[in-house]
Amino acid sequence: MSEPDLKKTPLYDAHVAAGARMVPFAGYSMPVQYRDGVLKEHLWTRENAGLFDVSHMGQARLRGVSPLSAFEDVVPGDFIGLPAGRQKYSVLLNRQGGIIDDLMASRPDDDGLFVIVNGACKDGDYAFMADELAPQVSIDRLEDRALLALQGPRAVDVLKAHIPEAAGKVFMDSWATTGFGVDVLISRSGYTGEDGYEISVPAAAATRIWNTLLEDERVRPIGLGARDSLRLEAGLPLYGHDVDETVSPVEAALTFAVSKKRRDAQDFPGAARIVKELAEGPARVRVGLKVLGGPPAREGAEIADINGKVVGVVTSGGFAPSLGCPIAMGFVPPALSAAGTKLNVIVRGRAGAAEVVAMPFVPNRYVRKV
Repeated sequence: MSEPDLKKTPLYDAHVAAGARMVPFAGYSMPVQYRDGVLKEHLWTRENAGLFDVSHMGQARLRGVSPLSAFEDVVPGDFIGLPAGRQKYSVLLNRQGGIIDDLMASRPDDDGLFVIVNGACKDGDYAFMADELAPQVSIDRLEDRALLALQGPRAVDVLKAHIPEAAGKVFMDSWATTGFGVDVLISRSGYTGEDGYEISVPAAAATRIWNTLLEDERVRPIGLGARDSLRLEAGLPLYGHDVDETVSPVEAALTFAVSKKRRDAQDFPGAARIVKELAEGPARVRVGLKVLGGPPAREGAEIADINGKVVGVVTSGGFAPSLGCPIAMGFVPPALSAAGTKLNVIVRGRAGAAEVVAMPFVPNRYVRKV
């Protein structure tokens, strides 16, 4: 896609003014890094507070007579039982049990279900949901809103100066309130493994709120490069890389998204495959790898056993700034998925030693209920 064809988020001019290097991503021109560079941005977020523009993602309201009940027709989670003020991670499933997309769905207020999906998938996601859920549910795409992510151990202190109740929330709480003089929808969550918040704001106010947050010396703008390395260290899958329509939640190590109630009822798309994989094991499973020798193993690199037999493929990989070494995620047979298993990754035709390790690679710091 050429530069003139790329969409722009409401914060595009702010990124350019801050010296960001803009790249195509999910059909948008997005900041991959600012002047500090990816390494410094990554470590700043781990130690302070990083501010991300994730406005390319899709935001929508699902409304109707029973939107929570209807939503269960396309996901394997228990949404009828989702309490007000809470958010849940889930996956859209096709009829074969493959993952169409992963998403966040919440009840920040009484206005149906608030859903956030990946930017590259949003048009297809909403078309799929419209086909599967109509006429009982309507989908209102919130094109007039931006989405900011404030992440890191100092995020809570930064945000509570503007929205005091933010400090009293815990991981996966979601609520509607007034902040920065406008209506905002907030969840205490993110995709970095750090404590933090995602904040949905009116597009017209996005630049003002972005600049207001950056006036705090604890906050710096962070690009997509560091967002990717942070989520990799957190062991979080990236749609279109680590998961796609051929991958089931069991293979993706996302079984927590399949609630016990729904497993027992087997009333979700692809239930026969998924329940069988839960009982008998899948043919492959997503694992974390610490690369012990050689350069980072990037997406597409082959994974081999210690005898040189190719057994899998890397789906995400790179240098982990917090650990000072290369790490990767990929798929291998379950027999080779235990932590401590010795493997090799093939990079530019040469085998490098690797070891299966537990994920997350870096412990998460979500604030949970005591």
